[in-house]
Amino acid sequence: MIETEDQARVWLRSELAVDDAGMARLETLVAMLREENHKQNLVSAASLDQVWQRHIVDSAQLLSHVPRGTSGPWLDLGTGSGFPGLVVAALDPNRRVIMVESRTRRIEWLERAMSALELTCAEVVGKRLEVVASEPVSVISARAFAPLAQLLELSERFSTSDTLWLLPKGRSAQQELQDLRNWRHMFHVEQSITDPQAGIIVGTLAGRKGKTR
Repeated sequence: MIETEDQARVWLRSELAVDDAGMARLETLVAMLREENHKQNLVSAASLDQVWQRHIVDSAQLLSHVPRGTSGPWLDLGTGSGFPGLVVAALDPNRRVIMVESRTRRIEWLERAMSALELTCAEVVGKRLEVVASEPVSVISARAFAPLAQLLELSERFSTSDTLWLLPKGRSAQQELQDLRNWRHMFHVEQSITDPQAGIIVGTLAGRKGKTR
């Protein structure tokens, strides 16, 4: 379990093999986040004292669940302040990362950050998810976007049987999964490495029960 900022930085180097360029992009993101947070409430002010643990590694750990060779589009729903979308894009800059966010000030922040980090493969779709054009993606992530059942209703159309879902759910992960009905899936809960009480729902979706793709 990661408990300090130093441990968070070490984990990025040792477990994800983040190089100097990747760490530099993350340092730039952290500096920009601190500055922007004075203008709009992107994250809680208290969490900035543990920004590497609470936001950077909390997002980056999703990459440890992605099989090697998976390089297709990554769709991040309700990106908000950029977690996990901006972190994923900063650590995998050659992957197309699509961040869906409908709030104007958050969209502007995401675009500034992408420009500063030179994330040319990343993009922001500034629309409500309901009106975003459907396309199949390799990975779908969502951090504090919607309850699991609602999330699947809204975003199943982007998923194939091979799409990997990575859904940080905090303390509700196991309960939301147990309560899920009417879906055929191969989901399970992984322990978060940044919060002993938090879980991540990981797996693939086969579709609605009684419906064939």
